[in-house]
Amino acid sequence: MGLSFRAGFAALAFTFLAGSGALRAQAINLAGGKELAPSGHLRVGVYAGSPTSQVTDAQTNEKHGVTYDLGKEFAARLNVPVEYIIFPRVADVIDAIKDGKVDFTVTNATPVRARDVNFSQILLVVELGYLVPANSPITRPEQIDGPGIRIGVSKGGTSERVLAEKYRNAKIIATESVPDAINSLRDGVFDVYATNKSILFQMAQSLPGARVLDGNWGAEHMAIAVPKGREAAQGLLDSFVRDVQSSGRLQLIETIAGLKGAVSATKN
Repeated sequence: MGLSFRAGFAALAFTFLAGSGALRAQAINLAGGKELAPSGHLRVGVYAGSPTSQVTDAQTNEKHGVTYDLGKEFAARLNVPVEYIIFPRVADVIDAIKDGKVDFTVTNATPVRARDVNFSQILLVVELGYLVPANSPITRPEQIDGPGIRIGVSKGGTSERVLAEKYRNAKIIATESVPDAINSLRDGVFDVYATNKSILFQMAQSLPGARVLDGNWGAEHMAIAVPKGREAAQGLLDSFVRDVQSSGRLQLIETIAGLKGAVSATKN
């Protein structure tokens, strides 16, 4: 399904959901609203190339993504404008939330990150996997941990930390952004790229013949991240998560963004 088609589908589906009353805006506690958007507008941190964050339709230039669309939805509930702040990679978004420069994003809720930011309850779960270029001799994950194998990862991301410990024989190469990872895989800078499968399937669209390997090396438990010190609004975040899950809005947003490799958080 192309992004242009999904954009049209989105307009119809959102209209249907709103008209049917399947998703109604809840009464927002004013103190909680001010807590989550203290500047008077919701600053949403995104990075390009990931359906869990932000992707762009090459034909219409329309933007979508789990963070992008949920940020807009949550800002509307708070009755404040939404402002998108774009970063090269997810690690930069986390740093900005830690510093109070961003109010909202969706990311992997790891114990390490929980020391710096607060998380909602789990929103969705995405498998972690591997992408190899066309004609790669690597067909199974078991072939990756070998001398001379170069694994690309996102700088400052979960894969950089975890895979450096998991693979002692392979070489880990950090990339600055998803577009940089695409170019590096195309140019042979590394042999395989590892991250969550939603990003890998998106990358594969720009790399003819590239394959996402079967299996996984774990999963990312995605949640809404907000700065520390806003605990009074925790109930609003968790209520929002439950609402978009139960109403079907989250599944719709995933479809529009072309997100693959996700499983329902309610099943885990």
